[in-house]
Amino acid sequence: MAWQRVRARIYSGVRNDGYNDLTPAHVALFRFETVEGQRPSQVAESMQITKQSINDLIRDLERYGYARYSPDPSDGRARLIHLTPRGRRLQATARKYAIAAERELEQELGKERFRELHAMLLKINKLSG
Repeated sequence: MAWQRVRARIYSGVRNDGYNDLTPAHVALFRFETVEGQRPSQVAESMQITKQSINDLIRDLERYGYARYSPDPSDGRARLIHLTPRGRRLQATARKYAIAAERELEQELGKERFRELHAMLLKINKLSG
């Protein structure tokens, strides 16, 4: 539920900043460090969704001018995802609202409890990766 709250905060912020052509699923792609230079299969694995779903989302982003595919120089059969300037602006906007959501949680939990939560989540992430 906490993560859903953060995602909703990011999505509403992105929409308020004028990105009205995107669904929450599109915006979720921008929650990761970046999709820049990754293969769709890598993104699908990290998000734990199907390759078909990622390809559909990226094709939408391509059609809306946020991303494009290019051949992977290390494997001619594979493609890499690249953000366009518009996609990089969206990524910065999503990060801005992610930081705002963190600050809201920090205010509600208190600095020390939030710091502990943040450290624990980083540790769990490190163990998972």
